[in-house]
Amino acid sequence: MKAKNQFTLASKYWFLILAVVCIILMGLSGFAGTGKGPLSWIAGYTIVPMQKGINYVGTWMSDLSSNFSTLQDLRKENEALQNQVNELTLENDRLQQNSAELERLSELYNMDQSTADYPKTAARVIASENSNWFSSFTIDKGSNDGIRVDMNVLSGTGLVGIVTEVEPNYSIVSSIIDEKNVSSMLLTTFDKCIVSGDLRLIEQGLLRFEQLANNDTEVEIGEQVVTSNISDKYLQGLLIGYVSEVNVDSSSLTRSGYVIPATDFRNLQEVLIITTTKEDLINQDSTDSQENADSQENTDGQENADTQE
Repeated sequence: MKAKNQFTLASKYWFLILAVVCIILMGLSGFAGTGKGPLSWIAGYTIVPMQKGINYVGTWMSDLSSNFSTLQDLRKENEALQNQVNELTLENDRLQQNSAELERLSELYNMDQSTADYPKTAARVIASENSNWFSSFTIDKGSNDGIRVDMNVLSGTGLVGIVTEVEPNYSIVSSIIDEKNVSSMLLTTFDKCIVSGDLRLIEQGLLRFEQLANNDTEVEIGEQVVTSNISDKYLQGLLIGYVSEVNVDSSSLTRSGYVIPATDFRNLQEVLIITTTKEDLINQDSTDSQENADSQENTDGQENADTQE
């Protein structure tokens, strides 16, 4: 206990001595700046370095605070710029999508104008059975919209296929790349041929044509191939594609080769459905012929009656 009190008392004394020394040194520092005696020398080795250290620490703390504030400002500015970049990226994506959609719709409009003889309605592709090629796909219109089996389907650049199944609100379309015998013809010469699709061949971007007569007609590369007038399901004159290769068959009686399809069967999003079928046109022609025959018969009968009178 006594030792503890002595230690405590000594600590108080030391603290008092150090405080007095500090006060004396601080007082002497004012005089040290104007003289060059011993006090100035002592101040140069004690107080001045201490003041420099304090100033350095103060400056470092101030710079640290300033740098931290600047870093916070830069971080906020960077976040704002990143948000702006993200918004601009999204806007650019939207503009590109709108531009692509506008181009597709423009192609559909041009196709609609070039096949103005046929009534049509537009539809969107909503599903595909093949992830790589639209060999069979679903559109968002069905019997409630007047869609029927065997209606021909077009893209903005050419023939796509034919409606094979119809439900109230959707329909299934089979494309020509899954067809084996599409009755076709060359647009300029009307020479008949058969176009067939093949999922392995379409990987090369091609369809095959066969049974083209080996006559004196020269077939140009790039010649347009369209549906023929004798097709049982496809309407006449729908563009299938362009001749890319022609070869004479071993029999020397026919020619065969390859066609580059006009439609991009990897990327179908919107299509046009011709809302009449080949059967409708045949029936309409039969009806018109019958009406003309009946009208002619009535006219002849009236003329005979007038003659007898």
